[in-house]
Amino acid sequence: MAFGIKREELQLWKEAVSRGEIAYLTHYWLEPRFPGVTTVTKVGCADLDRLSNWCIENGLSPRYIHNRSPFPHFDLIGPKQVEILRKEGLWEQLERFRML
Repeated sequence: MAFGIKREELQLWKEAVSRGEIAYLTHYWLEPRFPGVTTVTKVGCADLDRLSNWCIENGLSPRYIHNRSPFPHFDLIGPKQVEILRKEGLWEQLERFRML
Protein backbone atom coordinates (compact mmCIF):
# COMPACT_ATOMS: atom_id res chain seq x y z
CA MET A 1 0.00 0.00 0.00
CA ALA A 2 1.40 3.38 -1.02
CA PHE A 3 0.63 6.67 0.68
CA GLY A 4 2.18 10.05 1.45
CA ILE A 5 2.37 11.43 -2.09
CA LYS A 6 0.19 13.78 -4.04
CA ARG A 7 -1.47 12.97 -7.34
CA GLU A 8 0.56 15.74 -9.00
CA GLU A 9 3.85 14.18 -7.83
CA LEU A 10 2.82 10.84 -9.27
CA GLN A 11 1.84 12.46 -12.55
CA LEU A 12 5.18 14.29 -12.84
CA TRP A 13 7.03 11.02 -12.15
CA LYS A 14 5.01 9.21 -14.83
CA GLU A 15 5.73 11.95 -17.36
CA ALA A 16 9.48 11.86 -16.65
CA VAL A 17 9.54 8.05 -16.85
CA SER A 18 7.66 8.17 -20.17
CA ARG A 19 10.25 10.60 -21.58
CA GLY A 20 13.00 8.09 -20.80
CA GLU A 21 14.41 10.01 -17.85
CA ILE A 22 15.57 8.41 -14.62
CA ALA A 23 12.90 9.58 -12.17
CA TYR A 24 12.61 9.09 -8.40
CA LEU A 25 9.38 8.83 -6.42
CA THR A 26 9.46 8.10 -2.69
CA HIS A 27 6.38 7.22 -0.68
CA TYR A 28 5.37 5.54 2.53
CA TRP A 29 4.89 1.83 2.09
CA LEU A 30 3.83 -1.10 4.22
CA GLU A 31 4.72 -4.59 3.10
CA PRO A 32 4.63 -7.55 5.50
CA ARG A 33 7.57 -9.18 3.69
CA PHE A 34 9.79 -6.28 4.81
CA PRO A 35 9.16 -5.62 8.51
CA GLY A 36 10.51 -2.28 9.68
CA VAL A 37 10.65 -0.83 6.16
CA THR A 38 8.30 2.15 5.90
CA THR A 39 9.32 3.80 2.63
CA VAL A 40 10.22 2.82 -0.91
CA THR A 41 11.68 4.87 -3.74
CA LYS A 42 10.57 3.89 -7.21
CA VAL A 43 13.33 4.62 -9.72
CA GLY A 44 11.60 4.61 -13.08
CA CYS A 45 12.63 4.93 -16.71
CA ALA A 46 10.82 3.77 -19.85
CA ASP A 47 14.20 3.19 -21.51
CA LEU A 48 15.03 -0.25 -20.10
CA ASP A 49 18.65 -0.10 -21.25
CA ARG A 50 19.13 3.17 -19.42
CA LEU A 51 17.42 1.83 -16.29
CA SER A 52 19.54 -1.35 -16.43
CA ASN A 53 22.70 0.74 -16.72
CA TRP A 54 21.55 2.88 -13.79
CA CYS A 55 21.17 -0.29 -11.70
CA ILE A 56 24.64 -1.54 -12.61
CA GLU A 57 26.23 1.87 -11.94
CA ASN A 58 24.67 1.81 -8.46
CA GLY A 59 25.65 -1.76 -7.62
CA LEU A 60 22.15 -3.16 -8.10
CA SER A 61 20.99 -6.09 -10.19
CA PRO A 62 18.84 -5.17 -13.20
CA ARG A 63 17.06 -8.52 -12.79
CA TYR A 64 14.96 -6.85 -10.07
CA ILE A 65 13.54 -4.22 -12.43
CA HIS A 66 9.77 -4.39 -12.43
CA ASN A 67 9.18 -4.36 -16.18
CA ARG A 68 5.63 -3.07 -15.93
CA SER A 69 4.71 -1.12 -19.00
CA PRO A 70 4.39 1.80 -19.34
CA PHE A 71 6.31 2.56 -16.10
CA PRO A 72 9.22 0.14 -15.55
CA HIS A 73 10.92 0.78 -12.23
CA PHE A 74 13.33 -0.48 -9.62
CA ASP A 75 12.25 -0.44 -5.95
CA LEU A 76 14.84 0.99 -3.58
CA ILE A 77 14.50 0.23 0.12
CA GLY A 78 16.68 0.34 3.20
CA PRO A 79 20.22 1.71 3.41
CA LYS A 80 20.72 1.63 -0.37
CA GLN A 81 17.64 3.84 -0.75
CA VAL A 82 19.11 6.47 1.57
CA GLU A 83 22.55 6.19 -0.05
CA ILE A 84 21.20 6.81 -3.54
CA LEU A 85 18.82 9.60 -2.55
CA ARG A 86 21.77 11.36 -0.89
CA LYS A 87 23.98 10.76 -3.92
CA GLU A 88 21.30 12.26 -6.18
CA GLY A 89 20.77 15.25 -3.85
CA LEU A 90 17.10 14.43 -3.29
CA TRP A 91 17.06 16.07 0.14
CA GLU A 92 13.36 16.96 0.05
CA GLN A 93 12.43 13.28 -0.22
CA LEU A 94 14.90 12.32 2.51
CA GLU A 95 13.56 14.99 4.86
CA ARG A 96 9.87 14.53 4.13
CA PHE A 97 10.02 10.79 4.72
CA ARG A 98 12.29 11.14 7.76
CA MET A 99 15.25 9.23 6.36
CA LEU A 100 17.93 11.66 7.59
